[in-house]
Amino acid sequence: MLPSVNTLELIGVKRDGGEVPADALTDFVLAYARGEVPDYQVAAFLMAGFLNGFSRAEAEALTAAMVASGRTLDLSTLSGPTVDKHSTGGVSDGTTLVVAPLAAALGMQVLKLSGRGLGHTGGTLDKLESIPGFSVERSPEDLLEQVERVGLAVAAQSGDLVPADRALYALRDATGTVASTALIASSVMSKKIAGGAGAILLDVKTGDGAFMKEAGAARELAELCVDLGRAAGRVTAALVTDMSQPLGDAVGNAIEVAEAIRVLGGDGPARLTDLSLTLTGHLAAIAKVAPGAEAGRAEAERALADGRGLERFRRFVEAQGGDPRVVDDPSLLPSAPVQLPVPAPATGWLATVACERVGLIAATLGAGRQRKDDSIDPAVGLEVNVKIGDHVERGQPVGTVHARDPEAAERAAAALAGTLGIADEQVPPPPLTLGEVRP
Repeated sequence: MLPSVNTLELIGVKRDGGEVPADALTDFVLAYARGEVPDYQVAAFLMAGFLNGFSRAEAEALTAAMVASGRTLDLSTLSGPTVDKHSTGGVSDGTTLVVAPLAAALGMQVLKLSGRGLGHTGGTLDKLESIPGFSVERSPEDLLEQVERVGLAVAAQSGDLVPADRALYALRDATGTVASTALIASSVMSKKIAGGAGAILLDVKTGDGAFMKEAGAARELAELCVDLGRAAGRVTAALVTDMSQPLGDAVGNAIEVAEAIRVLGGDGPARLTDLSLTLTGHLAAIAKVAPGAEAGRAEAERALADGRGLERFRRFVEAQGGDPRVVDDPSLLPSAPVQLPVPAPATGWLATVACERVGLIAATLGAGRQRKDDSIDPAVGLEVNVKIGDHVERGQPVGTVHARDPEAAERAAAALAGTLGIADEQVPPPPLTLGEVRP
């Protein structure tokens, strides 16, 4: 079949640093999704754009084309307001497990299509599937019914949602063109827009454990994502947040679910609790269920204190086939047979954490995957119970390895101790929120 666009001309425009007209770029992406343009020509286009950059108009056209390549979810039958929260990925980032039930408790409706973990980052679907019986495979009709009844649902993205993004991402991964702000933003926002929510909040991570290592680059990505959401008619905002160390204490799957339950019960790690409340407050503000983010956070704090958030999580688990008893008894979650304490390697103040390495150590134990087809062990993982600025004594337990056998536990414990940088003088803890992009 002949392509409906002049691909050589389009590639030449990007090669020479020009801007491709929106209609031509849309036709190009849709032709590729239909199989009319070969991979090698798209790879040439992606590399030209990666080297010369994409304009804001091109990013908008890419996003709109990827949305148009497949089906979109129609949430108009829901009583609303409908919201979605997306994190760009990190280590011990279990905020969705806390924010979604809190948002539902405040009267918002959350239909979230999530992904799986890859590399050093965890995946919400993997975490939820560690709950016995929990199913992430749901029909659109079931999702809508559940959201109207419970206030939230989290499911796997169906194959007919933004198929052009899936094809382009695989090619970007194979051609070394993943790290393009415009391509990242269009990939993220095409999925969020196709998900149908009226209000979208982005949590853009920066630091050693994030994909965007520099705060400036994270801010640029946040601003572009907000612009793309606005162009698509969605109320969109973003926070730039710290990922220089694990957000919570737990790094894994079942242990992150247990930690989220502790947060919803009012007894979770401070930074994970703090950011979850902040994100919920901002969602409440952009969804107009609170007059502002501070007022929304105050409402979220009340939902945490009076147990409404935890009860909503229980209903959510039960609605998707999971065992709701885990809320009262997290020991029903999978647990590893070996749990080995990790001693502090020196006396002093924790100054740095090699956050990405922490995530990779957990993945090596089986908590994550290096390839998309790798299997996950829901029981294994790590705990890091100290944060930057804390004082530690040599030999003091600062973490725990959850492993299948003693040998794997010993290797992981030694590696985890090596991720901690101890200083002779106290280092102030990094701020949790580094910037905000308003709708």
